[in-house]
Amino acid sequence: MQQLYFFLLFFFFYAFIGWCAEVAFAAWKSRRFVNRGFLNGPVCPIYGLGVSLAVQLLSPYQSSIPLLFVVSVILCTALEWFTGFLLEKLFHSKWWDYSHLPLNLNGYVCLPFSLLWGVACVLIVKIIHPLVYQMLALIPVPLGAVLLVIFCAVLAADLAVTASSILKLNRQLEKLEEITAELHQISDHIGESIYERTTAAIEKQEELKETFAAHRTEAMETVENVSETMESVSAEMRERIAGLREKSRQLAENLPPVQLRLLRAFPRMENQRHRQALEDLRKRLKQLEKRR
Repeated sequence: MQQLYFFLLFFFFYAFIGWCAEVAFAAWKSRRFVNRGFLNGPVCPIYGLGVSLAVQLLSPYQSSIPLLFVVSVILCTALEWFTGFLLEKLFHSKWWDYSHLPLNLNGYVCLPFSLLWGVACVLIVKIIHPLVYQMLALIPVPLGAVLLVIFCAVLAADLAVTASSILKLNRQLEKLEEITAELHQISDHIGESIYERTTAAIEKQEELKETFAAHRTEAMETVENVSETMESVSAEMRERIAGLREKSRQLAENLPPVQLRLLRAFPRMENQRHRQALEDLRKRLKQLEKRR
C-alpha cells in the first residue's frame, strides 16, 4: 500500500514538473504561454508515468551509469512509442511527429530524443529523485492520501472532458470534409455545365455560319441564351455555396476552448482520417487570429 501511495505521489509531482518544462519550452519558442499538456490541467501524464516507472524499474541498475543509461533509453523509447501508438489508435490522431528527425520509428520516437530521455533518466535516478523522495516523505500520510484522492478525481474528470472534446473534434472535421466535398461537386458541376453549353454554342455558330449572314442574328441569340443559362446556373448555386461557406466558417470560429487549446498545444498533430480537413481548419484559425 505504501508503494502505491508513493508511486502516485511521484506520478503527480513529475507530471506537474513535466508540464512546467513543456510550457517553458513552448513559451521560449513562441514567446507566449501555451498549455502544452494533453489534458487541461497542469499535468503531463506521460512524464508522470514515465519517470515514476523509471525510478521503480531502473533502481537495480544504479551501480553502473552506462547500463543505467542504456536501459533508460530502451524504457523511455518503448513507453513513448506505445503512448503515441495508443493515442493514435484511440483518437485517430498523431499528437507528435518525429518523422522530420533522423532515425525515427513511425514518427513516434527518434534516436536524438531517446538519447536525451536516457540522459534525463540518469540525472533523475542518481541526483533528482532522492531529493524528491525526501521532500515528499515530509508530507503527512493522511494529508497526502486526501490530496491523492482529490488529484485522482480531478484527473479522471479532465481525462473524460478531453476525450469527449477530441471525439467531437473528429466529428467536426468530418463535417468540414463533407462541406468541402460538396463544394467540389458543385464546382465540378458548374464547370461541366459551362463546358457543355459553350461547346454547344460553338457548334451551333459553326452550323449557322454556313448559311452566312441571313442567320447571324439567330447565332447571336443562341450565344445569349447560353450565357443566360450559365448565369441562372450560377445564381441557382450561389445561395447553396454561400450557405456551405457560412457553415464552414461557423464550425471554425465556434470551436470549444478545449479543442482550440489542443490544436495550439500540438501544432504537429495529424488526423489520419481527416488530414486535409485538419489542415484547412488550421488555416482558418490562423486567418481569424490575424484579423484579431
